[in-house]
Amino acid sequence: MIIDKLENISNYNAVSKNVFDFLISLTPEIETGHYLIDEFSYANIDVYDTKMPENCKFEAHKKYIDIQMLLSGAEELDYTLVGGLKVFQEYDAQKDIMFFENPDRIIDKVILQPEKFAIIYPHEAHKPQMTFGNSPQNVKKVVVKIHL
Repeated sequence: MIIDKLENISNYNAVSKNVFDFLISLTPEIETGHYLIDEFSYANIDVYDTKMPENCKFEAHKKYIDIQMLLSGAEELDYTLVGGLKVFQEYDAQKDIMFFENPDRIIDKVILQPEKFAIIYPHEAHKPQMTFGNSPQNVKKVVVKIHL
């Protein structure tokens, strides 16, 4: 997992110029929806209320790298390596997602907020959409999917 500020995103090889240009052009006012960036990448922009950690599951992907960044609000995102996790829901190749039980081991966490992104690779499980603080909040988030 890579966590950094948006101003540094061009330093990472996984991020094409098209993805870079798309991300730096975003404002909180952008419409929610699905955006095709190029033949290898797309983005989904959603608005939702964060959830309490016990209502979230770890997930991982096999075909895509995720770049996750909030356009408004803040949320906690936990992450850990996929190896050794117990599968909760088997891999769905069409949706490129599988879910895991919460592990007993120590996990890492990051607080996502505007101008701060996380690049998540297929060997990393992540638990997004978690409430930061004591009460859920409404957030606007972009998730860019880059095909491997």
